[in-house]
Amino acid sequence: MVGGERHLKTANYQLPITNYQLPMNELNADILVVGGGTGGTAAAVQAASRGAKTILISEFPWLGGMLTTAGVSAPDGNELAAFQTGLWGAFLKKLQQQPGGLDRAWVSFFTYDPRIGAEIFADWVKQLPNLYWIAGQTPQEVLKKGHKIVGVRFEDFTVHAQITLDATELGDLLAIGEIPYRWGWEFQAEWGEPSAPIAPNILTETYPVQAPTWVVIMEDFGADAIAPEIPAPPIDNPSQFVDAWDNYGPEKFLNYGRLPGNRFMINWPIRGNDYGEGVNRLIESESSRREFLQESLWHTQSFARFIQNQLGRRYGLAEDIFPTFKMVKSQDGEIFTDRQSPITNYQSPITNSAFALHPYYRESRRLQGLDTIKEQDILPIASGNAASLPVNANGECLAIAIANYANDHHYTSGNIPLQPKSLRWGGRWTGTPFTIPYTCLIPTETDGLLTCEKNISVSHIANGATRLQPAVMGIGQAAGMAAALCIERGIEPRELPVRVLQEALLQDPIAPAAIVPLFNLTPNHPDWLYWQRYYLDRPAEYPASGNCPCKGSGGAGERGGGGAGELLSGGALERGSS
Repeated sequence: MVGGERHLKTANYQLPITNYQLPMNELNADILVVGGGTGGTAAAVQAASRGAKTILISEFPWLGGMLTTAGVSAPDGNELAAFQTGLWGAFLKKLQQQPGGLDRAWVSFFTYDPRIGAEIFADWVKQLPNLYWIAGQTPQEVLKKGHKIVGVRFEDFTVHAQITLDATELGDLLAIGEIPYRWGWEFQAEWGEPSAPIAPNILTETYPVQAPTWVVIMEDFGADAIAPEIPAPPIDNPSQFVDAWDNYGPEKFLNYGRLPGNRFMINWPIRGNDYGEGVNRLIESESSRREFLQESLWHTQSFARFIQNQLGRRYGLAEDIFPTFKMVKSQDGEIFTDRQSPITNYQSPITNSAFALHPYYRESRRLQGLDTIKEQDILPIASGNAASLPVNANGECLAIAIANYANDHHYTSGNIPLQPKSLRWGGRWTGTPFTIPYTCLIPTETDGLLTCEKNISVSHIANGATRLQPAVMGIGQAAGMAAALCIERGIEPRELPVRVLQEALLQDPIAPAAIVPLFNLTPNHPDWLYWQRYYLDRPAEYPASGNCPCKGSGGAGERGGGGAGELLSGGALERGSS
């Protein structure tokens, strides 16, 4: 690590926040990753592992985004052993080794203490001497030379880099850098997506993007305990939560996101803590964004209070989960959180350590890229279990990451009918697999930039399946590898042959990543690499079943050996919603 380290104490975990003890006006790197979320962390780790000098700038003192800082420590998708590859598979293996390991809820097979997830990512960064992580900074200006991005200015310094990755939660670099992007719905006339609305309606006008959720962690303190009363927020309307779990019962409601240690991730979609009122404010101005965030936080606090009032005082806010922040007053008298001055146990509704550091954003500004993932691209082949592999005009496969979640949309009121993309296996529903093309990470005209979060080039409809944590981690790993390969070759991302990127991901010495979804072939199978290459070179032959003709492998209904065979359980028949 460059310079010294200070540590943020969160419960029993010491998490490093790197500081440059150097003149910080101007910094230089091969690769700059802006945003320490799920995709950004994976991208930075992969780029540095490949040997590129990488700087990672995060807004928050934890890395991991959806998986940690947003509190969604019950991730969805890529449950099968065959899909537990790359950095996603490495993350699951590390979780299994930790105290408390993985627990099982019914929304996810992989539930864990978010502090553990943050510790894993911090350890990964610490092990890479050419990866420099600076926390507590947000982008202020994108630096360009012609059509090429050459760096980013932050509050306290500027970073110059050959390749920049936008890994922000809301695609902030796209807006700051005036790079064409989309926000909101596309209608059927745009791309002919079967689930897209024909014309604007009340739902599309009320909720231009999916509703975020501010996660809170609650705890069962025991039958005889009396947990501290959760105070009512300034805006409190408990009537909006009535009947939230009536179709499930209290026990099943709590077990939806059960974590180790008698704790519960509260991310409930039915009359719960999704909040989408005036969601456009997220991109209108900084003051509008803060206003929306405050309301969203209060909404979740109100829901937590409702849960406590309905189920009893044995349930309360979990203690010492997330780092909290000192409250400071600006020159104009406005109260806000000072993210660079973390402290623990500061009791305030906005800084209680049970609340995630930011909302779980389900949708972002979305790049206008060389290609756009549409609903048709994520749906299974007719009478099959998997989507076709994406190809270019020459028939070359463009896939660089696997995803498989069902198309899942969240709106506070109302919903839309979506084309089915699920299948049954192991007594449970799961999504049919599809792949992410490399060209949806690349802007149409701007050089020196890749996207690697929910901000890739994808339609509003298809985003419901591409936004999930394992998919975004795979996108991040591919983007980091692509950036490192571009540095090695002295080329722009649009000039990188995708087959070179695919081969590098398949043969990464630390976290080899599957690119072609094959239900019946796990990475430890001796023929795994052969069949991955076979279908990458012959994408038209990819089977609709998702099973390759390989002896000694199970079919789609089997959970595979190793990895998933140990992690998956029969359990609930319902599909989760995250």
